[in-house]
Order: sequence, then structure tokens, then C-alpha cells
Amino acid sequence: MTETADKQTHDEKIEALKKLAAIVYICQILAFFLAGIPLFIGLVINFMKRAEATGTWIESHFNWQVNSTLILLAGMALSGLTMATGFGMPVLVATVMLFIYRLGSGWNALNTDRPVGK
Repeated sequence: MTETADKQTHDEKIEALKKLAAIVYICQILAFFLAGIPLFIGLVINFMKRAEATGTWIESHFNWQVNSTLILLAGMALSGLTMATGFGMPVLVATVMLFIYRLGSGWNALNTDRPVGK
């Protein structure tokens, strides 16, 4: 294979992975409106395609998305457990704000072709 063909194949792979990462970010946003189901769809996509992203700048987005989802789920669980004590609502608000920040940071980095969290 020629160097040009290798570059084109690599670029096509990156574009396909970039589209998947964008779909997962959209799933994470839709989770606010559709009872969380898209969040789990995005998580499944991350785990199914994560190996393909290994060694590319997109890998950071897949890891970021998985970590964002796990942080959200842990924060919501902690919020639910502490709701009766009065700490639940502040924990929930802080968790949602952090999740929104992570969504914005990730989306911005993806659209400027950069790894996230660096």
C-alpha cells in the first residue's frame, strides 16, 4: 500500500471514530430528556468501539465519556442516599453541573480535533 493510501485509511478511521464520539456526546445530552436510556446506549457504544480508538486522539474522548457517565451515576446514587439528610440536593446539583461541564469540554475538544482533558 502506498503512503497516500495508508494516510487516507487512517483519516477515514479517525473520521468514523470522531462520528461515534459525537453520537455518544449526543446520547449523553439526550439522557436529560429521555430518562437516561441514551446514556446507557452511549456507554455500550464506548465499550464496543473503545479498542478501535486505542492509540488515537479519539481514545481520550472515549475514556472521558465513560468516566463522565460513571461520575454521573455515582453522584446520582450518592445524592439519592443522602437526600433525607439534606445533602442530596447539593450533591445532585454539583454532579449535574460537573456532567454538563464535561459534556461541553469534550464536545469543544472533539470539534477542534483535540484530545480532551489535556
